Amino acid sequence: MGDVPPVAAVRHITCTLCEAMCALEVRLDAAGTIASVRGHEADPLSRGHICPKALALQDVHDDPDRLRSPVVRTPAGTWREVSWDEAVRYAAQVLTAVQREHGDDALAVYLGNPNVHSLGALTHHPTLVRLLRTRNRYSATSVDQLPHHVVAWALYGHQFLLPVPDIDRTDLLVLVGHNPMASNGSLWTVPDFPQRRRELASRGGRLVVLDPRRTETAKVADAHHFVRPGTDAAVLLAVVRELLTDDLADRPGGPAAYVDGVDRVRDAVEGFTPELAEEVSGMPADAVRGLARDLAAASSAAVHGRMGVSTQAHGVVCQWAIQAINVLTGNLDRPGGTMLTTPAADLIGRGVLSPGGLGKRRTRVRGLPGFGGELPVSALAEEITTPGEGQVRAVLTIAGNPVSSTPSGHLLDEALSGLDAMVAIDFYVNETTRHADVILPPASPLERDHYDLVFHMLAVRDTARWSPALFRPGRDTKQDWEIARDLGVAVLRARGGGLRARWSRATLRTEARLRLAPRRQLDALLRSSGARLSVTKLETMAAGADRGPLKPRLPERLMTPGKRIDLLPAVVADALPALLTTLSGGSALAEGELLLIGRRHQRDNNSWLHNAPRLTRGRARHALLAHPDDLAVRGIRDGDQVIVRSAVGEVRVEVSATEDLMRGVVSLPHGYGHARDGVRLRNATRLPGVSMNDLTDPSAVESVSGNAVLNGVPVTVAPLEVGVSP
Repeated sequence: MGDVPPVAAVRHITCTLCEAMCALEVRLDAAGTIASVRGHEADPLSRGHICPKALALQDVHDDPDRLRSPVVRTPAGTWREVSWDEAVRYAAQVLTAVQREHGDDALAVYLGNPNVHSLGALTHHPTLVRLLRTRNRYSATSVDQLPHHVVAWALYGHQFLLPVPDIDRTDLLVLVGHNPMASNGSLWTVPDFPQRRRELASRGGRLVVLDPRRTETAKVADAHHFVRPGTDAAVLLAVVRELLTDDLADRPGGPAAYVDGVDRVRDAVEGFTPELAEEVSGMPADAVRGLARDLAAASSAAVHGRMGVSTQAHGVVCQWAIQAINVLTGNLDRPGGTMLTTPAADLIGRGVLSPGGLGKRRTRVRGLPGFGGELPVSALAEEITTPGEGQVRAVLTIAGNPVSSTPSGHLLDEALSGLDAMVAIDFYVNETTRHADVILPPASPLERDHYDLVFHMLAVRDTARWSPALFRPGRDTKQDWEIARDLGVAVLRARGGGLRARWSRATLRTEARLRLAPRRQLDALLRSSGARLSVTKLETMAAGADRGPLKPRLPERLMTPGKRIDLLPAVVADALPALLTTLSGGSALAEGELLLIGRRHQRDNNSWLHNAPRLTRGRARHALLAHPDDLAVRGIRDGDQVIVRSAVGEVRVEVSATEDLMRGVVSLPHGYGHARDGVRLRNATRLPGVSMNDLTDPSAVESVSGNAVLNGVPVTVAPLEVGVSP
């Protein structure tokens, strides 16, 4: 103990590497380095919970591969460090030159997942994107969660009115395609799910999981039902049908008085019987009926679905059916059911976030619908490679790696290599940014102040927490909001247009917004949202402000006409007849095909954390998982190298036999396959594994929203031939 450095300071910050918003207590030694990190037990939301990602904050900060200065690609293909002035000016010049020659829409913008983990990104990147004047806007939303937003917009009038399970008070929790034991929630901020699950059990509550894999969450559930990938809609619609057929939803506490269209729902789901659900999904009809009875009988219940149902062919219908179940059982907007938060910084009430809107714009080549000002990223590669008016010739990526995370990443990889210009705001040279002409690196997560604008809207308790920067940024370091400010101003100047354009009211207003620091924007939001809070006040609260458990908010929180819910919106009503025909037609799989899903294996992490050694050490997580029976009939043994082929590509990977997979299903984790030429991630590139998205098909999209289909992908699996190099 004598050589342990003395603690010089204790700081309280928020982990910004996942959605859990865990509060951390960081102890610094006399040299100002981190001596220890632990969960902050006084925090009312995370309650002392900490996961390995929090420890990786220091790894990211100290990572020798993280860019500290801007770099420009040389004619020889190497990287040269340059000043911020030179880098920003060059970035603005190459982007505006493409737009000047080919039109504003010749530039595409892609925003990745880390943007929502940064206050400065959320306050400033939307302004930067708007001033670029392109309709070609893409983000990780359309490979992850778009069906959630479409359904929230259609039912509740706003894409971010997303009810979350009130797990701390519920008696029955049903999770569909959802693994919070590994993720700590997703579109549901639920830190320390393992302890909350134990508390659920201690009060006699039950957890039920529907998933084609016996996940970490399924293993601690009271009941787990295998459901064949892509058929969750049949099960969920059958539950809706049972609730209405047996009048289970007519019991006291059923649909609220502000809900319309229940009879139309009854007619629309008539054909979705439990027997059809069993035939296509594998879940027994009696189990479907039993689930409906349990949901109707529970004193409180909450159903929630996540990646497994959003990233499949019928994600919008699945997410609608989940909302319909909660509405019909009277569990929407009541303690123990699914509830809306009361955020201290009210982005919805203050009109900061767009309510959404489907199909107002469509992609140029395939006509896929846009939503909320963005287009489905499954169309990005073809928009780059297809000649004609409006062809994308330049790309700006902001904290994103679409080569790894979007369908047919290998095809997008090829497309990016043919661009006229590419700019990246990122602190890594990864599979995507290696194609950039210039990379502008922001400060590390430990060098910036933070407030979770988004995840406070999805949390299981109403709280507010300010997180000050742990370390002072270096002299040559820029925050992400400062990069957006400087690049935006440089773009406005590079456009020219004379004094009238330069000094127009719109230009001056845009510049003023870019120059307004995130702290000041947040403070204005807090003060105007009725929470009686300010940044200064939050700074005095080490554990943040506890605003209590979730409270009923409906119907006043609705953004719909008359503050009423139409339970059968047109986007769903129009989709149901075709879905019934599709499901009744049986499986379209060819002989020998299996269905591929993408899941985290053993608490795996996002691809952008694979360069953190402490998050990737231990047992390898990259293998293809398959049921032993499926391997046996193909002459494959546990640990063999196999070739996995889909309609668009093939990969070679080792296979691991497990009875945790439903027969006919294989699972490959997302985010591996970093070892591409030019990637500067020394730990990540040493990891074995392949990119699951070299198998996913950009032509296969969700039937209503255009979200990428990443689950239920038909593949063949065969042993690697003798003599073929892996």
